[in-house]
Amino acid sequence: MTYVKAEIASQPECWRQAAKLADAPGLPERGERVAVVGCGTSWFMAKSYAALREQAGQGETDAFQASEFPRRRYDRVVAITRSGTTTEVLDLLNDLAGGTPTTVLTADETQPAARIADRTVLLDFADEQSVVQTRFATSTLALLRAHLGEDLESAATDAEVAVRLPLPVHPALAEQITFLGRGWTVGLAEEAALKCREAAGYWAEAYQAMDYRHGPIAIAAPRRAVWAFGDIPTGLADEVEATGALFVHSRHHGGYAALGSWCGGRAPLDPMADLIVAQRVAVLLATSQGLDPDHPRNLTRSVVLQ
Repeated sequence: MTYVKAEIASQPECWRQAAKLADAPGLPERGERVAVVGCGTSWFMAKSYAALREQAGQGETDAFQASEFPRRRYDRVVAITRSGTTTEVLDLLNDLAGGTPTTVLTADETQPAARIADRTVLLDFADEQSVVQTRFATSTLALLRAHLGEDLESAATDAEVAVRLPLPVHPALAEQITFLGRGWTVGLAEEAALKCREAAGYWAEAYQAMDYRHGPIAIAAPRRAVWAFGDIPTGLADEVEATGALFVHSRHHGGYAALGSWCGGRAPLDPMADLIVAQRVAVLLATSQGLDPDHPRNLTRSVVLQ
């Protein structure tokens, strides 16, 4: 078994452990104007959290790639970095030191990010040996969702289903996948597409579900899949299926529902659990080509720039 397979399977318990940190010092307080930053996967988790926090009415929340942080006032900046060594995150934390309060969410408190930030929330139990991020990212989002007042137990229960669910997409049957999201699940869709590209060098794209029909649907075709997270726009499934593409959704008849009776009559999977299924597909896409998903081409665990 690759490291990443074991790390994917461990997510239900990681989420439960992350939820216990919901009251950790340094997390945004209600009413604060907050920016959340990261790079790659961490940025996508930041986008999901920002949408959820505003949806919950807890305060204005923006998400940025760390290198693109604007010079405007925030009450707090939250940085997500698994390694604690990402150059762009460290540069920003250094720029903000002594001014805007900063909190870092990381898996390694011995690295520079934890020393520079005013506050550190440590998720060392979710650290990973694989270059490809899975459980650290979702555990960070689980923590932030719990901090917003969500009960993560149902999501963790769905994750237990997701780690053993038959996969809705097989490499032999699909040459391309487009992932879609709405609101907070846009970040999840972007992360799912990134996992396919990182682990397998596979053609995967991501869009906002409502915008998908404004152009990107042109690539939908037989032997391609469109995978939606969370709520889906009315009529979208029918429009996708009319192209000959497979439409995948955790409650739609053309996706998971055809794979087992467990989903009959129940609510769709929590979107974060749905992401687990996409992670598993990404690993299968890699191993079916003889690639090592723990050590993807051209990637390292942390991007450290000169």
